[in-house]
Amino acid sequence: MLLKTIRTWKLIAIGALLLMVLSGCSGGVQQQNAVAEGKNGSKAKVFRIGYQKYGVPNFLKVRGGLEKRLEQDGVTVEWTEFPGGPQLLEALNVGSIDLGHTGEAPPIFAQAAGAPLVYLAHEASRPHSEAVLVLKDSPVQSIADLKGKKIALNKGSNVHYLLVKLLEQAGLQYSDVKPVFLPPADARAAFERGSVDAWAIWDPYLASAQKNLDVRIVADGEGVVNNFEFYLAARSFAENNPAIIDALFEELNKAGDWANANHKELAKLLSPQLGIDIPSLELASSRREYNSVPISDNVVAEQQKVADTFAKLGLIPKPIQVKDALPNHK
Repeated sequence: MLLKTIRTWKLIAIGALLLMVLSGCSGGVQQQNAVAEGKNGSKAKVFRIGYQKYGVPNFLKVRGGLEKRLEQDGVTVEWTEFPGGPQLLEALNVGSIDLGHTGEAPPIFAQAAGAPLVYLAHEASRPHSEAVLVLKDSPVQSIADLKGKKIALNKGSNVHYLLVKLLEQAGLQYSDVKPVFLPPADARAAFERGSVDAWAIWDPYLASAQKNLDVRIVADGEGVVNNFEFYLAARSFAENNPAIIDALFEELNKAGDWANANHKELAKLLSPQLGIDIPSLELASSRREYNSVPISDNVVAEQQKVADTFAKLGLIPKPIQVKDALPNHK
């Protein structure tokens, strides 16, 4: 369990309750009841989770453990699949979902756009799970060779940051390449027909391309990015429903432990759900660990580097402070 995170939410709720009692504000009794309900049980009766094509929330959905856990409290779980993190966090911003998981870049764009999100936890670094691909017969042999080339990627995603850092490492400017913003399925189609010169993509799409297309990896995230994956929620939902958040992470950790020990079984379970072949899913599983841990100061510092990079390039409308989106920040 993410006890540190859950304790933080409980302390926030208790603090808010004490503040209302001491202030004697009008409507205080009604507000106290609302806070107490969020602290001691499930204020929400529907828990709306956004997920992507691959990750622990996806495993959790297939296994059904969270639904069984929450139904005894009268809470229904609703799942919505998104093609990428930017689309998922846009849904969070407009109130269509309560919680989701994304890579390291989408929360930066969402926070800069004013989304009321809060970081809850992250998964371990997995730099080999994203890369820039070219077709095997491409003349491109290095990132430097991409100057003036078209590169397909999902705007605001983890690979957006990967591309920026790879170009920087190769001595190129972001303006030296021609980004073509497409979601994964459309990007693959453009890549296969040669409409773009390269494709920046993540697992399991990366693994599927490696297994089923004649491709080469020009560079992955090793030594360049962390490629963390984050769990984020609407702040109001997390503050008012710590019991649901607690249950979620208990079940996520169970699913993650099972996935770490059962890569082959996991691939077999997910293949019909995702429409991705078993060998590709086994490859994707082999280069990551499935776990969730509380947000540390070091992780916040790394996220701030992402934010500062995008602000410098003018890719977000204003600079942000990642710490403003932590549970204990108001």
